[in-house]
Amino acid sequence: MNKSTLALAISLGVIAQQAGAAGFIEDSKANLGLRNFYFDRNDKDTANSNSEASEWGQGFIFNYQSGFTEGTVGVGVDVIGLAGIKLDSGGDSSIPRSRAPGALFPQESDGSAVDSYGKAGATLKLRLSKTEARIGTLQPKLPVVNINDGRLLPQLFEGGQVTSNEIDNLTLTVGQLEHTKTRSSSDSIGLRIGVPNNTPFADSNKFYFAGGDYKLSKDLTAQYYYGNLKDFYKQHFLGLVHNLALPAGSLKTDLRYFDSSSDGKNGSVAGRAEGYSSNGYYAGSASPGEVDNRTWSALFTYSLSGHSLGLGYQQVSGDSAFPFLSQGDGATAYLITDRQINKFLSAGERTWLAEYGYDFASLGVPGLKASVAYLSGTDIDAAQSDRKEWERDFRVDYTLQDGALKGLGFSWRNASFRSNASTSQDENRLIVSYSIPLL
Repeated sequence: MNKSTLALAISLGVIAQQAGAAGFIEDSKANLGLRNFYFDRNDKDTANSNSEASEWGQGFIFNYQSGFTEGTVGVGVDVIGLAGIKLDSGGDSSIPRSRAPGALFPQESDGSAVDSYGKAGATLKLRLSKTEARIGTLQPKLPVVNINDGRLLPQLFEGGQVTSNEIDNLTLTVGQLEHTKTRSSSDSIGLRIGVPNNTPFADSNKFYFAGGDYKLSKDLTAQYYYGNLKDFYKQHFLGLVHNLALPAGSLKTDLRYFDSSSDGKNGSVAGRAEGYSSNGYYAGSASPGEVDNRTWSALFTYSLSGHSLGLGYQQVSGDSAFPFLSQGDGATAYLITDRQINKFLSAGERTWLAEYGYDFASLGVPGLKASVAYLSGTDIDAAQSDRKEWERDFRVDYTLQDGALKGLGFSWRNASFRSNASTSQDENRLIVSYSIPLL
């Protein structure tokens, strides 16, 4: 029995005994999220006959969150259920296909997309004073581990986590993850980092994390987090976020630093040969595939009357690429350069970025927002010569503010990526979303 099943069984027992407990039922919330997602990607400068990937699907995201039972230790349960239905995918049935399945659905043995898929999870939660423990399905959003929600259905993790707010202005978090269900899969799999194509890869079932956020003042927050994927890497994170009110507008400063090194089998040649390896460039190094990375970044965002202008820089140092949990089916790295298509995290890469956004509420159109960003990465370490790449993102979002369909959201996300280090791409995402409250 996995932890999610055990958590659900225990929680149902508690419900049966304390169904009338004050708070458990009264504070319960439930909603059904609807997400209609069209995805289209075109690969450039490639002879691959399946260079166009196009899919369309309907997603259903059910969330139930109970309150807590009375008593010294409050008990509750959260349940999530996810389902995706294919509306169109993969073009005709010939091989090669005129359009390849994209990234919304799992694939059949012949490479075609499945007609539907689903996944679910349950979380037992315990509360004592201002400390909460969660066991089962988790959706962490921390600097050292962050779920991916960039497709039809979000990613899920399995494990345990404790969050404490016992000390004023300090939030402490500690936990362990064992498996994940990636955004386009219903299978529970082990954890690893991205590795080069056509090389062995191995999994780990232990990712430890701990850290905290401390508000030094109402405008200044300091962060420290530690992450350890057993037999892959150890990672320290330092962050500082500051908001400064100016006579005209405000300035937000976001500073981040990661220091990552090898752990366990990744530190030995034999272990890396087994698949406990990392991407990177190791010219002249006796340790190819070993995690060796320092990444720092700074992002400054100025806001005034609906306008926001951001300027940032990121530098990757060391032999390896930036390491993060990635199972090859889409993952999120806590970097200012993690964008629609690319992440700009290769060994040696230096990236400048500029972005502009506007909230049309300032012009009397609440709910309408638009943004554009441009990133340029250079000095990517490679055998041929230093490589380079760039990405341009454009996004428009609109949410209905009133009426019978209040909350109905529309989003168009367009991106172009060009690189002499990897495949260039153009991509569009069209998303319609709506949430129906059930409790």
